[in-house]
Amino acid sequence: MKRMSPFEEIRPYYDTEVNQAIREIIDHPMLKAMMNFTFPDHEDKYWKDLMLHCHSIRDFQINFIYPGVNKVLEKSSAGLTTSGFEKLDKGTSYLFISNHRDIILDTSLLNACLYEHGLFMTTSAIGDNLVKKPFLKTLSRLTRNFIIKRGLPARELLESSRLISQFIRHSLLRENRSVWIAQREGRTKDGNDMTHKGVLKMISMASDNGEHFLDYFKRLNVVPVSMSYEYDPTDMLKMPELLAKANQEVYVKGENEDFSTLLSGIIGQKRRIHIHVGEPLNDKIDLIKENTAGVVKQFQAFTDLIDDQIILGYKLWPTKYIAHDMLTGTEQYKSEYSPEEKSLFEARFKKGVDQKNPLAVKSFLAMYANPVSNQKRLLEEV
Repeated sequence: MKRMSPFEEIRPYYDTEVNQAIREIIDHPMLKAMMNFTFPDHEDKYWKDLMLHCHSIRDFQINFIYPGVNKVLEKSSAGLTTSGFEKLDKGTSYLFISNHRDIILDTSLLNACLYEHGLFMTTSAIGDNLVKKPFLKTLSRLTRNFIIKRGLPARELLESSRLISQFIRHSLLRENRSVWIAQREGRTKDGNDMTHKGVLKMISMASDNGEHFLDYFKRLNVVPVSMSYEYDPTDMLKMPELLAKANQEVYVKGENEDFSTLLSGIIGQKRRIHIHVGEPLNDKIDLIKENTAGVVKQFQAFTDLIDDQIILGYKLWPTKYIAHDMLTGTEQYKSEYSPEEKSLFEARFKKGVDQKNPLAVKSFLAMYANPVSNQKRLLEEV
């Protein structure tokens, strides 16, 4: 009798399951729309024949997702630049802890860059709120996502966290497979990229008995990732939640909000994009262990370390400086942008934000400006 994996409910497909999963969605209209976008010069028969001969996740990613990502970049961006990938080792798996700005693109772009640099692509965390539709769940499992369940009661949350931590450990230490996880649950809406301690505590649940949590994170090869979009394609969609938070109100998502945001992130204009991967944190982790007393303070220092690396690795596009100057009513960063870049940003801002609502104005500008303030604060501390 075949043994069931303990990760059955959350894992991606095994390669042996890929072809059957493809056959189940091959005629789905959403797959057709995706492939017609990816291969606009070909008949459906072209990609269907290719896909029906696909027998591994890697094949699916390289032959269908990778060209799709390149088409998204071509249609909705002014190009992607990278830094730091050359410092990673091609035979090593890494735990990429990343700021999170876009539901699908963050991981898709990172994996495209890893592939281009000859590095292991990741298995990536995705919330179950994004894969409620059967087609999206199948597609996420075909792109090596593992599922994190949201909104669980306390006891179930503990069990779920333990299972996810074991899956992350298994991927990194047994399969030598890199893992991507966001530094917090959900995307950053206000531009403040801060790591939730709960994410790190969850990951550390799989450490060995008696093992210091910092020694365990050293084994996982933690690498911070900074995703920087010149324009956030979902900036306007984030406004209702930001305003509710500013008014101290509970925000309730609309029925199809996650799906709408997902689509907007893919097709919305982003202009320039930069991905920076930091160096593995092992040397800095040693310094925390040597210089910081007590587990609570060490945990805070480790969290701060990840935050600092993500903030410092973030590329400050002209839009960030423009928003900062508009928010502060100064011309402090005037040298960082052109009049054309400013007028383009102002046009977007005036079109999408109610100018008579001071809270809306402030929330939108702060979303873009906060990375400037955060990086400036860190550089002044050095």
